[in-house]
Amino acid sequence: MSLPGVIEILPLRDPVQADLTIPGSKSITNRALVLAALARGRTVLSGALWSEDTQVMVENLRLLGMTVELTPDPEDVCNRTITVERTGGGMPQGGTERSPLDLYVGNAGTAARFLAALVCLGAGVFRLHGTARMHERPQSGLFDALRQLGYRIEAVGDRLPAVIHGTGPRPGRCAIGLKQSSQFASALLLSGTMGGWQVQVLEDDSEESSYVHMTRELCRVFPQSGGRFQIEPDASSASYFWAAAAMVPGGPGLAVSPVDSSRFPVPIGSSEITIRHWPNSGWQIDSRFPAFLPLPTELSRARDLGDSIMTAMVLAPLSPHPVRFTDLGRLRVQECERVRAMRTELIRCGARVQEQGDVLEVFPSSLAGTLIETYNDHRVAMAFSVLGLRVPGLKIRNPDCVKKTFPNFYRKLVAPPPHGLGAVVRDPKTNRLLTETELMAE
Repeated sequence: MSLPGVIEILPLRDPVQADLTIPGSKSITNRALVLAALARGRTVLSGALWSEDTQVMVENLRLLGMTVELTPDPEDVCNRTITVERTGGGMPQGGTERSPLDLYVGNAGTAARFLAALVCLGAGVFRLHGTARMHERPQSGLFDALRQLGYRIEAVGDRLPAVIHGTGPRPGRCAIGLKQSSQFASALLLSGTMGGWQVQVLEDDSEESSYVHMTRELCRVFPQSGGRFQIEPDASSASYFWAAAAMVPGGPGLAVSPVDSSRFPVPIGSSEITIRHWPNSGWQIDSRFPAFLPLPTELSRARDLGDSIMTAMVLAPLSPHPVRFTDLGRLRVQECERVRAMRTELIRCGARVQEQGDVLEVFPSSLAGTLIETYNDHRVAMAFSVLGLRVPGLKIRNPDCVKKTFPNFYRKLVAPPPHGLGAVVRDPKTNRLLTETELMAE
């Protein structure tokens, strides 16, 4: 059952002691699925995220002839143990020019980019397409690099839908920049060993290089002959609960820095939110989020944070000083035009915000409840939902969009401690309080 079209988040009034699980990292799960599909043996992925984006990847791997088995995860309803094996050891088999094998990627950037490179290693013709927004998102850098390697790709304006002709491994060299998306370089690196590709990554000091580093590290440690691999909890998703810990009554507030990236150590009797099984790999740039509480005067998406910079933006009006968010250009070409979305919705709440180029400056402000437009963007919805734990009257339109990466997000808000925050969510149309069982995004 879907969530209501609009929900209202009620502020938390009491301190919280919570020990939470967070679903697996989307970025790591979809990379690991590709590496498992290319491995020579049977691979078991533990703690893998099961959400809209990863479901798209699994469905397409099955269409490409991979055997993919799913079993529940006992700790989190949004995780799965996923077992992947190449059927008969073969590579993807496509269709013909007249009848390509159709692969639908939704609005999953990782699936669109990673599969585009993967199917080049197969045989036959493949057609990748997705949502209207996915068809607007850039692909030219990746398509150009694959053409450098000798593959034939047909795409009007170098955007999806695209027809890709798989001709198997073709050893060669290509160069790829990171300005449009790090996912292009990651796609080439994930399939590059099997393809015999030598990939030169340009602009390796850009804002996207942390995700390329993640890909390289995964390729280095992943069991190439099959085996088991543990997926980390998602740091971007954890940022919402770290932010909640900074805002709820009795919490460390916005003036105390944590010393442990998994928890906020505060006096007994005050709020403390801990993320269970937190890793120390450093692969996810957003694992740095607690280090930036209290918020500094400037945060850069190039140097400091990834998607969790949006979580920091909703905290900024509550900070005692202005906060400049810089190097935001990459946010404009993701699930929505995120710079414009965040500016618009913060202003709607009463925040004073200035936009200049790819910089947003947010000033200390008095906020008021309002209806938040989410632009079908899961991270917009979750960031402003956390703000609703502090600001009365905040309503979220289309909360179901969180299914892209965190389907049980609202369940974790309302679940009683220690497994949730004990928040209250209601249907403003009927004023009925929504139960935990009603808050799964589907």
